[in-house]
Amino acid sequence: MIFRVWAPHASSVEIVLERARLPMRRRLDDYWDIELDESRVQQGYRYSLDGGEPLPDPRSRWQPEGIRGASRVVDSRRWQRVQGLEFRPRALAQAVIYELHIGTFTPQGTYAAAATRLAHLVELGITHVELMPLATFPGRRGWGYDGVYLYAPFPGYGTPAELGAFIDTCHSLGLAVLLDVVYNHLGPEGNYLASFGPYFSNRVKTVWGPTLNFDGPYSDPVRQFVLDNALMWLRDYGFDGLRLDAVHAIYGFEAVHVLEDLSNGVKELAQQLGRELVLIAESDLNDPRLVRSVDRGGYDLDAHWADDLHHSVHRFLTGESTGYYADYEGLADIATALREGYVYQGQHSSYRRRRHGRAPLGIRADQLVVASQNHDQIGNRAFGERLSMSLSVPQLKAAAALIVLSPFVPLLFQGEEWGAQTPFLYFTDFLDERLGKAVAQGRREEFAAFAWQQEIPDPQADDTFTRSKLDWSEMSEPWHADILAWYRALIRLRHFKSRWLGPTQAEVEVDPEALWLTVLHAGVLATFNFAAAPQAVPMPTGSWRVVLHSHPEERGEGERLGAGATRVFAARQA
Repeated sequence: MIFRVWAPHASSVEIVLERARLPMRRRLDDYWDIELDESRVQQGYRYSLDGGEPLPDPRSRWQPEGIRGASRVVDSRRWQRVQGLEFRPRALAQAVIYELHIGTFTPQGTYAAAATRLAHLVELGITHVELMPLATFPGRRGWGYDGVYLYAPFPGYGTPAELGAFIDTCHSLGLAVLLDVVYNHLGPEGNYLASFGPYFSNRVKTVWGPTLNFDGPYSDPVRQFVLDNALMWLRDYGFDGLRLDAVHAIYGFEAVHVLEDLSNGVKELAQQLGRELVLIAESDLNDPRLVRSVDRGGYDLDAHWADDLHHSVHRFLTGESTGYYADYEGLADIATALREGYVYQGQHSSYRRRRHGRAPLGIRADQLVVASQNHDQIGNRAFGERLSMSLSVPQLKAAAALIVLSPFVPLLFQGEEWGAQTPFLYFTDFLDERLGKAVAQGRREEFAAFAWQQEIPDPQADDTFTRSKLDWSEMSEPWHADILAWYRALIRLRHFKSRWLGPTQAEVEVDPEALWLTVLHAGVLATFNFAAAPQAVPMPTGSWRVVLHSHPEERGEGERLGAGATRVFAARQA
């Protein structure tokens, strides 16, 4: 078995075993390697550069003792199943994505426990499960965005074999699995990459720390490090796609952007394996280049998160106008987002104090992923409040219908489907006490301007994490069961719509003053009355039948709609 590490500036490199230190050979490409029998590394290994402190392998596949433990060998051939190779996920145009955090999805917080809840997702109508990041991070808990061993699944959730079994179970139930990966930065604790080589750029820093060196001297091996990582998750574990975190913070100034390299590499792997693999980017730039083809100046990714619909819906329903919500004004913005995907297409943003976005010309609806709630929009709030903690039932149902019945790809966040009352707070478990205190203090300072009457939860506290775990018993309560039934019905309609060869763009009519909105897409018409009194909501010509009503006690199929009500029709000829 060959062990290989990139260390361009080292004069010597040793592999450090339990009872031996063995010199490695330098190659012309600045990699060092050594061939050893696998039996010699059963207790783990590290690398020592120039006789220094032994450090874990930057490409470690398994860190069972955490960020400072020895690296372990994982042979995926021992547990990889053929199910993933035979599985064919639904296309994004037919997808309903469900984002979950393994550690809080169940009380146990493991892959095995999460697998026992997959039947619920199937019954709900979910097609794609999206896992928050798994790369090994410090401590016993965290969101995953502070990962420092990109190749090693976090040991607190289970072994690599158990992760493979979870994905295999998803596939056997017809669920595709996406993984959130972070290539814009690494976490601050246990991050030893800079000791091995120039992995980071000195020219650009993100709010989370230095960005990876994708375009400076020695950047080719850094790009390969990231590309190989992406391919590993897809090839060795059987993931069906990746969600690329905050690509607006991935900086590169070469002719071929690293995102284009990723796209090309994943397409080649898909062809080799005979599988369908997708890349979905998170970006707040309203930039259609992410999904445009290379010959049209784009990066050829499959889809990207589009935030304007979320921001418009949240601003309108909650009345909040701080931060980026200040850029959105009301129902007219919801209509624009539903028609065009972006509200901001190059006009001035008061929040950003500059122009923002670009017209999404030629972009298909299935290239945009939308949500009314996700980990960021909930967890980045001071108290991790969900919409279900502040909105009425009619408002929650309206928000759900706007997202699920939109022409775009809908995403739900764990527990949203039953109006969960558990928060999703920001939690960490940094081992460095000073770093932990700094994170807690920074969190308090971030929200000081809002003059909260309550103490901001400490991210380092055990209670902050345990309070964020879903309470599955809520589903049996009438209020939650009503919300769940609504989501199930909406998703059934979504799948009904996906069989139509209708237009990708929704037909939207709105009266911002009277507070009504109608959305027609692929044979399904949703009508909304946001006013405090009943009123007529004009409908397009045609023959329609009511299939869903947020106020089931109301009867009739005419234009009159109750206060705060949402009603959904299907074309009779369907």
